[in-house]
Amino acid sequence: MDIINVFAILITITALFSYINLRYVGLPVSIGVMVIALGLSLLVNVLSWGGFHLEDHARNFLQQIDFDKTLLQGMLSFLLFAGALHININDLVEKKWSIGALATMGTFVSTFLVGTLTWGVLNMFGVNLSYVYCLLFGSLISPTDPIAVLGILKTAGVPKSLETKISGESLFNDGVGIVLFLIILETATGAHAVSLSHIGRLFVQEALGGIFFGLMLGYLGYLLLKSVDNYQVEVLLTLALVAGGYAAAHALHLSGPIAIVVAGLFIGNQGRLLGMSAETRHRMDVFWELTDEILNAVLFVLIGLEVLVVSISSSLLWAVSLIIPAVLVSRFIAVSIPISLLGIFRKFTPGAIPILTWGGLRGGISVALALSLPAGTQRDTILTMAYGVVVFSIVVQGLSLGKVVKAVLRRAEGREHGA
Repeated sequence: MDIINVFAILITITALFSYINLRYVGLPVSIGVMVIALGLSLLVNVLSWGGFHLEDHARNFLQQIDFDKTLLQGMLSFLLFAGALHININDLVEKKWSIGALATMGTFVSTFLVGTLTWGVLNMFGVNLSYVYCLLFGSLISPTDPIAVLGILKTAGVPKSLETKISGESLFNDGVGIVLFLIILETATGAHAVSLSHIGRLFVQEALGGIFFGLMLGYLGYLLLKSVDNYQVEVLLTLALVAGGYAAAHALHLSGPIAIVVAGLFIGNQGRLLGMSAETRHRMDVFWELTDEILNAVLFVLIGLEVLVVSISSSLLWAVSLIIPAVLVSRFIAVSIPISLLGIFRKFTPGAIPILTWGGLRGGISVALALSLPAGTQRDTILTMAYGVVVFSIVVQGLSLGKVVKAVLRRAEGREHGA
């Protein structure tokens, strides 16, 4: 099957699921289409057990999509740019210490805690996975997913200051997490002799290099946008900035996600204010919002369908049921440490830690990184664990985030009045 047919089938499925969700289910679009896709995947499995061999055809279709390359080298750059485009950089600068601490210290702490707890749980159930591969799982599941987070925050009713922290953290910690993932992967596979100097060099090259390259991209895009006044050309320029910039960052071994986020922030603030007419701003917003919604829906459909490639044993299933709360506990500790330290110098919204904990959603990036691992039993185990955490995160945390936020804020207000 060629790429045109694969794309046609995927878009048709996404449109159909979106329609069904809107007419009959009524969930937020991203969550609704994923739940329907999960239901379809389970139905295919049930029919296969009944003698209707549909599972092999579905798996062949999914293998042609190549989820990790489709997301990491295709959709991710456009989704990150669309998310960064509408974030006020002044709000980010105001919360820079909180966002920076959560995106770096929080990701490192969570990786270690998740890896250690996962190793203990797997040993409890007799599942064989070395400690370094457990840390690898920790590195891919610790970063919050900007695609899932930004999509669900729109309707969750999170206070503005916390929304800025959650969205800012999610935009930057995936770049940090991917760098950490690459370092641990090199250790696990023996591809490179890992040392502190190597880790430092790789972090500077990927993360700081990505920031610098993103600034260059953003400034170049701003100059080009400022020199013309034609919305068709200007929208096309932003498309070229995203696609070409991400490919160039990848070729230069820089962090593409960080570069595109920085470029998106530059264009969304400096570019919007000084480089675009009112009509161009309107057209640009409509185009990127629509692109974001469509790609988001396609991605969540893919996440729902990917259950067909996950092999689950009963022992691993029980292990995943404990790993999910272990990830949440690790997230709570990883959020508590930087927030408590920074709380000495600045005031945080009451209930910040539980809201940041529950609002730290995982999504397609974790699944894509798991799928990018070399084939083998370690990959299968990590993929199953990642998939379980992601599905719980999007469905349970995503659907209940608004209620949790209201309950936490209500309790915090009650304490203040009681005091």
